[in-house]
Amino acid sequence: MKKLLLVAAVAIMGATVSAQEVRFGAKAGYSLSTLKFKDNQEVESTDPMHTFYVGGLVEYKMSDKFGLQGEVLYSPLGGKISEKVEDPDDVATFIKIQNKTTLGTLLIPVSAKYFISDSFSISAGASFGVILSAKSKTVADLGLGVIPGFEISADDERDIKDNINTLNIAPFLGAEFALENGIFFDARYNYGVSNLAKNAGNAKLTNSFLQVGVGFKFGGN
Repeated sequence: MKKLLLVAAVAIMGATVSAQEVRFGAKAGYSLSTLKFKDNQEVESTDPMHTFYVGGLVEYKMSDKFGLQGEVLYSPLGGKISEKVEDPDDVATFIKIQNKTTLGTLLIPVSAKYFISDSFSISAGASFGVILSAKSKTVADLGLGVIPGFEISADDERDIKDNINTLNIAPFLGAEFALENGIFFDARYNYGVSNLAKNAGNAKLTNSFLQVGVGFKFGGN
């Protein structure tokens, strides 16, 4: 993993750097992910999906104020939908449908960093996501109204990878607070711009997500 991250860092910088200028690290945290579907003038967003991310990073600090950072992360992104329709004359009769779309994504974020102080920095960049898997799970609960509280449930899970484009590009803005012992806390918002819907005509499906986490960096000058 170190070698992979170092190669990524050299590619970003366009030059060979010494080990003293590079810090490696690991990070993990919480992601809040949504999907947005746009068809002509109609726009709909899913409910947020609570998930996680985990991976490694390499940071190259070019000066006291500027640096570059590359990362390799994994996160199951996506979104959720929940709908319930009731009979106004019989509350025991209803249809409740819940759908969860999960996109197993390998993320490669690349960012430029500005250090406001030794411990606090802001960043801007883009996350290049490679969607490795895509699944849609639907759960339907049918209230019959014959016996109050009695329901019939039906589960349907499908592989939708063939209907999803592989690349998800998401520009982001972020901030990081680092301690002297190497522990850091960061947050960023990734705004999805790539159309993930394959062969969808004028329709567009995008994935945006918030990341908040903690990590550790070692090495340095």
